[in-house]
Amino acid sequence: MESSTASQESTGSRTIADMMSLAAERYGDRTAVTFKRGDEWVEVSFREVGEIVSEIARGLIDLGLEPGDRAAVLCTTRAEWTYASFGITSAGGVVVPIYPTNSPEECEWVAGNSESRFVVCEDATQVAKIAQVRERLPRLEAVIVIDPAGDVGDSIPLDDVRERGRGRDAAEVAERSAAVSPQDPYTFIYTSGTTGPPKGCVLAHGNYRSVVDMCETASIFHEGEVVYLYLPLAHSFALLIELIAIDLGGTIAYWGGDPKGIVGELMAVKPHYLPSVPRIFEKIYTLVTSTNDPEKIKAATQLGLKVRQLQAAGQEVPAELQAAFDKADQELYVNVRNVFGGRLRQATSGAAPIAQEILEFFYACGVPVLEGYGMTETATASSVSTLDAYKFGTVGRPLPGAEVRIADDGEILIRGPHIFGGYYKMEDKSFGAIEEGWLHTGDLGELDEDGYLKITGRKKDIIITAGGKNLTPANLENDLKQSRWISQAVMHGDRRPYPVVLITLDPEEMPNFAKENGLPEDSAALAKEPKVQELVQGILDGVNSRYARVEQIKKFVILDHDLSQETGELTPTLKVKRNVVNEKYADLFDRLYTE
Repeated sequence: MESSTASQESTGSRTIADMMSLAAERYGDRTAVTFKRGDEWVEVSFREVGEIVSEIARGLIDLGLEPGDRAAVLCTTRAEWTYASFGITSAGGVVVPIYPTNSPEECEWVAGNSESRFVVCEDATQVAKIAQVRERLPRLEAVIVIDPAGDVGDSIPLDDVRERGRGRDAAEVAERSAAVSPQDPYTFIYTSGTTGPPKGCVLAHGNYRSVVDMCETASIFHEGEVVYLYLPLAHSFALLIELIAIDLGGTIAYWGGDPKGIVGELMAVKPHYLPSVPRIFEKIYTLVTSTNDPEKIKAATQLGLKVRQLQAAGQEVPAELQAAFDKADQELYVNVRNVFGGRLRQATSGAAPIAQEILEFFYACGVPVLEGYGMTETATASSVSTLDAYKFGTVGRPLPGAEVRIADDGEILIRGPHIFGGYYKMEDKSFGAIEEGWLHTGDLGELDEDGYLKITGRKKDIIITAGGKNLTPANLENDLKQSRWISQAVMHGDRRPYPVVLITLDPEEMPNFAKENGLPEDSAALAKEPKVQELVQGILDGVNSRYARVEQIKKFVILDHDLSQETGELTPTLKVKRNVVNEKYADLFDRLYTE
């Protein structure tokens, strides 16, 4: 294992407002961002990014942005998101990210609730969303567009904002940045939420500067590394990684926008670090294991784990074991590493649970995918696994400076300088409140004797059957989703006699099963096919065998389509909105109990 690099130095910024200017000064011609334009990867240096950000900041000041004003960013993950965000921050404004997948009404809620004076949109498609609701946004003064092609109405091209900025003194930005204090709001991040309208978490410069420092102390990311970023920058996880990379002189490689192109881009940019939600790792796991016998994969995993753990402990690997390992490396492990680009030092999985078997497999192959834990309300992270300190099945130890304890009812409580300041204009809304500095997270967990945190469930997701048995649905759901054929699994059973589950088929994998079995490839038709019902029953039987009888899922129903963000069933980080699914498919669940 790699030791932590305590020698790495950050820009020394006091807030996020001065981070980019200090990074430009410190790292100069080093590559700050890279992105694909056509077939070529374009590189932009820290010095160049610093100048772009300064121009945007001055342009915003010219448009009338005052310190503390909110400015929203409605854009996919791309370099211009970073430029606009730091431009707003450098000018003393507050960044309000909006998910690019949001509907016009959802955009209206975020822009309206935050009282944003400006919205930076990616293109005509995003401008159209704002145009549709603009008459209900009295505080909105101007829409800025990154790509002005098409019908963008009276939107101001971002290049024009930069041009306006060039006519003003750069000293204005320095003055604005210097005037920002750690207590001032840096961003309002609206939780995608699985219940109710999004709530705007007010996160101060001090909150994010603290958590950046915590992660750097824990050596999550190393100075000068390349990170591949495809997660939405509207999500706190991607935002934190962006800040750490800038602060440590790393290179951010932005994805090209096509989910099917992720593996190809990973192989092209060869990142050292990869932050992700579980779904991507699950997809890659399916990709690299689907053509191999499950028993062979299991044996290769155990072999790889054993050898790598001996190596990490500095112990000698027996010759026979080493020979078997070398053979497996040639046949399997190296191919898996190459899918990730060949030089991945670590990946971090967050935002939702991931199956331990997947983590162990990747670790065995030399691709450490380790879990972390946190929430928007904790400025992203509170605990993390590192190459020096990890246990499979846990989300690592608390970050330096963060305190974690378990309440009497099992709820995880967190305290530290990264805890948010409440919800904007929604002081009465909270999942648990802050008491004596302790944030009540709503998550259930355990701390082991070595200080590692294990997440055991979510208070509001606990299913209590009619017989009074408490069930944690995430465990069985994740086990089912390990199958290459299953996309989503949603367990149901609150106040019911036994648990049942809603299954959706994987739209990318099921056509292969259909061809092999002479079945129609249409997903709606497949859901009713006896062979597919038999396939799912076999998967369910295997999962049930790992649990006590009272916890086992008794029946299932296969949906004729997958769950999606567009239909409101998934959050932008692909978490299931359980209440939406329970309500939307109530008739299907009822039928499972009446038939």
